[in-house]
Order: sequence, then C-alpha cells, then structure tokens
Amino acid sequence: MDIISLKDTSNKLFYVGGVVRDELLGIKSLDVDIVYEGNAIEDCSEFGELVRVNPDFGTIRVKLNPHPNFSHFQDENGEILPSPGGRGDTVVDIASTRTETYPLKGHLPVVDKIGVSLKEDVMRRDFTVNSLYKSVSTGEIFDFTGGLEDLKNKIIRVLHDESFVDDPTRIIRALKFSHRFGFILDARTRALRDEYLQNINYDMCFKRVKKELIETLGLNSDELFKEFIESGIYKLVTPNRVQVPSTTIKNLISQYAPESENIWLIYAGILRDLTRIELTRKEQKILDDFAALENSGLNDDFAIYKAFDGKEIESIILFAVLCDEKLARHYLDDLRGIKIATTGKHLEEAGFEPSPKYKEIFDFLLNKKLKNPKMTLENEMALVKEFF
Repeated sequence: MDIISLKDTSNKLFYVGGVVRDELLGIKSLDVDIVYEGNAIEDCSEFGELVRVNPDFGTIRVKLNPHPNFSHFQDENGEILPSPGGRGDTVVDIASTRTETYPLKGHLPVVDKIGVSLKEDVMRRDFTVNSLYKSVSTGEIFDFTGGLEDLKNKIIRVLHDESFVDDPTRIIRALKFSHRFGFILDARTRALRDEYLQNINYDMCFKRVKKELIETLGLNSDELFKEFIESGIYKLVTPNRVQVPSTTIKNLISQYAPESENIWLIYAGILRDLTRIELTRKEQKILDDFAALENSGLNDDFAIYKAFDGKEIESIILFAVLCDEKLARHYLDDLRGIKIATTGKHLEEAGFEPSPKYKEIFDFLLNKKLKNPKMTLENEMALVKEFF
C-alpha cells in the first residue's frame, strides 16, 4: 500500500527510509521522506512554489502546483492530504542525494557533495532497514546494504563501525525501533553500542538527544525503559548511576493521564540529572514541582493536600515512582477532588471584611473537610461563625 502517490517522469524521485520500511511491514508510516537523485534545489523547484530552501543540506519544501510530472499527495483512499501547516496546501519536502562527514563527532554533519548517486547517499543513513529506496515512478526497491534481508529477519544493523561515534543518538533510535517493531540488534551493532557507552563523548548535540528521548521514552514502555537503564543507554544523558524503579510506570501514566507530550519526561526524570538537556518552561516546572514535593514534610492529609495541590500531574507521578507511590495515590484518588464550597463572597456576605484572615479561614475549613468530605456549604459557614 502506497501511503502517498506521486507522478515522476524524471525517474529520479525516491521514497526512502521509514516510509519504505513501514510499507514493507504493512503498517502506517509516521512520516514520509523523499530524495531526489541530483540537486533538488536546482532541478525540483519547478514543481511548485518554494516554501523553504536549505542550501547547506540541499533540501527544499515546495507547495505543489498541478504539474504533469508531479501529482498531489494522496492517502490510501485517494484523498488529498493537507500540508503540515494545516492551510489545505499540498506541500512536500525533497532532499538532494548527498554525502556527509562529522568533523565534530556527535554534532550535526557537514555536507561534502550534493547530487551524488543513491549508492553514495545511502552511507549517511542510520540502519540497513532504514536505507531502502523505492522509485516513485516504477515502484522498484533499491537495496544497497542488505536492508531487505534484515527487515525479513527483524535485525537492526548499522552501516559502518563509526556510526554511533558519528551520531550517538542512533543508540537511542535503535532502542526505539527494536521495541516498536520487535527487532533485535545484530551482534556487531550491539558490540559497537556497548563499546561506545563505555567511553561517551559528552560534547554532543543534546538537542538531538532530547528529540530521540521524546520519541523513544514517549512510547510509554516499562520494558523499553528497563533496557534503557540496564544496557547503559541512559549514560548518554548522565554519568550518574541509575537503577530500574520497582514501580510500574506505564500503569500510573495510563491511570492518571498526563499530557502525552510530557510522558517522556516522567521516564527521563528518573535519571534526576537532566542538566545537559534544554527544557521548556513547562518541562522545568514539572521537575521543580517534583523537587518541591520530594523535600516537603507530609505528616497528615492537610499537609499532603497543601503540598500536592497545584502541582503538575507528571510531577506527582514522578514522586510516586521515586518516593512514595502509596502517598501519591492517596492524594490522587482520595484527596484532590475535595474542595471547600465557601468563597470570599460568602465570607463577605457573612460580615468578614476582605483581609489575610481569609486564608486562615479557608485552610481551617479545608482541614475540617478533609476529615469530613460530606460537609456542605451550610456546615462550613456554621463552623466559620463558631470559630471566627
């Protein structure tokens, strides 16, 4: 099943990577990569309006025009696919075939040549199963690395011995693919991985590390995370020793439903040391909220409620994993739904002038309601009049 349909009379456009792999596996592809055997900037701009050009890497994004050599993206039902921007335009990214080197290991590669043959282009890719090309015009598969055989045998294999040295994030990617597809690393690839993890170069692009962590740990798999720890892959993030938690993290995430884009951070937070990863403001708040919970004194329900109230759900799950699952569940299941009915307006109507005294009253009522959740507004106001 073709995920998209294109017309190409040049015979130089090829689907490549995950889209070919996934089609052969009979699963829906998450993205589509297209390569042009030649210089895409020089030869492919006629297909439509240029939206973006990256001359350093020889890539373009075009909004397609009706053209005899190039049709719109279509899904399996023949419907036009919208652009990533959501405006209804049909856009496509096209990369030139190229060769790359890594003058700074672990950082972005530098392009040596643009417009090379497919056989030269393939060597910049990560694994054999992601190195298959499919001709847009004929549907023919081109396999220069044994990817078809590895796909058949469910093997993940690097293309050369310096693969992980060039780009250590491939180690995380290999873990992701192995658990997504049920594949295993071949013996040589595993040996190269383990060798690199014994002597990590921390001068690497951690922006790329974060991207792979989001995609990999975001799969929400306890088994994947166990391998992430036990195989030492976590050392790409921190040299500090980490142990596999005894708590089943997936169950907590499934039960309490944090935002999907933050699932990775619950797992990564278990490493405790994320100083090399650039975090968003929300991500940093999750870690800060966890630190506040970890260092709070929690002697009774009132103290638990006050400590957990307003904290991010991801922070509470992280507390459950690293500190006290029973206590975290007690808050989430028994306490967090309890709210006092009395408001400032009620107090004002009862003759209390607005003042810092309100906070004292609210805390007093909350403490009482935690012990008797069935209290009504009338019960609360009676207590206020009795004690204040």
